[in-house]
Amino acid sequence: MARPMMTRILVLLFLAVFASQLAASHGRPVARKATEASYDYADNGGASTLWNTESSFSSQTSSFTDSRSGVDNVDSYASGGVSEDIYVDSPEIVHLDPNSDDVFFDTSNAETVYKAPDHDGLSFSEYNVTEEKPEQMLDALAKAMGGCGTGNPIDDCWRCDANWRAHRQALASCAVGFGRNALGGKNGPIYVVTNNADDAQNPAPGTLRYGVTRDGPLWITFAKSMTIQLKAELWVSSYKTIDGRGAEVHITNQVTMKRVDHVILHGLHIHDVRPSGASAIRISPSKVVKKGTSEGDGIHIWGSNNIWVDHCYLAKATDGLVDITKGSTDVTVSNNYLTNHNKVMLLGASPKDTMDRNMRITVAFNKFGPGLVQRLPRARYGVVHVLNNDYSDGWGLYAIGGSEDPTILSQGNHFNAASTKEVTKRIDDGGPTFGGWQKWNWASSGDVFLGGAFFTGSGAAASSSGVYAKAFSTSSRPATIVPAITKSAGPLSL
Repeated sequence: MARPMMTRILVLLFLAVFASQLAASHGRPVARKATEASYDYADNGGASTLWNTESSFSSQTSSFTDSRSGVDNVDSYASGGVSEDIYVDSPEIVHLDPNSDDVFFDTSNAETVYKAPDHDGLSFSEYNVTEEKPEQMLDALAKAMGGCGTGNPIDDCWRCDANWRAHRQALASCAVGFGRNALGGKNGPIYVVTNNADDAQNPAPGTLRYGVTRDGPLWITFAKSMTIQLKAELWVSSYKTIDGRGAEVHITNQVTMKRVDHVILHGLHIHDVRPSGASAIRISPSKVVKKGTSEGDGIHIWGSNNIWVDHCYLAKATDGLVDITKGSTDVTVSNNYLTNHNKVMLLGASPKDTMDRNMRITVAFNKFGPGLVQRLPRARYGVVHVLNNDYSDGWGLYAIGGSEDPTILSQGNHFNAASTKEVTKRIDDGGPTFGGWQKWNWASSGDVFLGGAFFTGSGAAASSSGVYAKAFSTSSRPATIVPAITKSAGPLSL
């Protein structure tokens, strides 16, 4: 006889409490099944060094296709269904860059290694994802966390409101982590983008660049779906929200925040980014700057504070997908879908940038998709809280890396190794080591390790709450439900 549903949920919640002990190294991991056709993206011209998961680096000048494999990203709880299948499989093997010049410290004799327990039989996490109807079980766990039933605290904050379009600015109250105070354009007027044209120096009213360069708070939305091929990098001024909800918005050039405060980016597709040449760029109604060649990042946050990047799709840039540098702090990167790239997320650009000692970054609820190699993220100096991210597709070189003594707290993540088993790498970039990597405070708490994945710890143990208190930015959910609470990562179909 079937157990009553309430008993079933209580049992599952009991199992979820033991997230730090979950998974067996011999288990088959959770991955995603493709259910839709991929998008076709228009070529924006020029050559770029792009990561190709089928070979090594190559220069390409052609039309690009999103190899996300059509992961479904619909508003599943609103429709009452499950947006995608969850099934048991191994992550795709990523081919490494043969020209990588990083030097890593030898951590083979580390005193602390976090991994799945070795024993016979299924671990708790494998039980949760291999029993009959696993997607329903994961959804039940997520719903038990409260809100609208996604288990994702950001989404449950605003998606519970059926009339969210009339209350768009409520989103600004939903951020978590170190970027939780980002206001964006809250309390400012609504500006609607009606024209996908771009002029870097003299933008026309109705264009995106015109909106982001206005003075004062502005909440920017889109009248329809569009692809914006920027003529030069887009400089976003303070107190702006770029809100892509309700439209499918593609941007093919770098989005830059330089010496600004309180910016929110939500629901954007940023991809196929190449360095733009020297150009004059408007940054305010009264100021134009002459800018050299851009870095070719997807998003570059430079010397800025109170920034929130949420529910974006990021792929195929020339340099990094998200670079946060030059003293930036209080930033949350959440609910994004990142795929097909080598150097993904850089937190601190140089050993010389000691101002990054004050950097505080939250990386939460993201789906790190196929074709990613390294920097998921890679930190220098600062404090990083990496929580409830889905690494089910593995990584090529490492997932979490760093140098110059950053404090890293990895909490409630779902790690799933392919050919490379170690989650972490300590990088010797010639900068100060502050007594050696063994003293850097890196800890794992409540992470799930599948496919033989393991996390090399150092410094204070995860139980040393005083040491990691400065890295704690928001509460973590059990790692077993991460595939459920991240299945809407990336721009939402609303």
